[in-house]
Amino acid sequence: MNISSIVVQALPEYIDELVDFFKKADFTDYHLHDKEKGKIIVTVEGEGVEEEIKKLVEIQQLPHVIAADMMMTYQEDQLDEEIKKLEAEDPVPAVLNETDIDVRDVVYNGDLKHKDFHGGH
Repeated sequence: MNISSIVVQALPEYIDELVDFFKKADFTDYHLHDKEKGKIIVTVEGEGVEEEIKKLVEIQQLPHVIAADMMMTYQEDQLDEEIKKLEAEDPVPAVLNETDIDVRDVVYNGDLKHKDFHGGH
């Protein structure tokens, strides 16, 4: 099973009409929209890429749709593989189990606001 998000672009005056259509459609799920920007987010599901592309083309051919593009795709078998990798890894990084590291030698790069990118202050 595949699930993909699609961003639909239309003129702001047609957004309400398209949102109503997507809310009632049986081949897509409506999620959110921004009327000012003329964007709608929907998802489609399919047994494979071919089925999802067929639904994407159907959306692209709707009246008032300027563009519809697939943004993110979730493929069940890929997710299962990534979950197995995560489950096999130790959730605690090895460095946290070290007892002979001087805390003054630890470099913290989590604060990008104050991070020194050029080697000086």
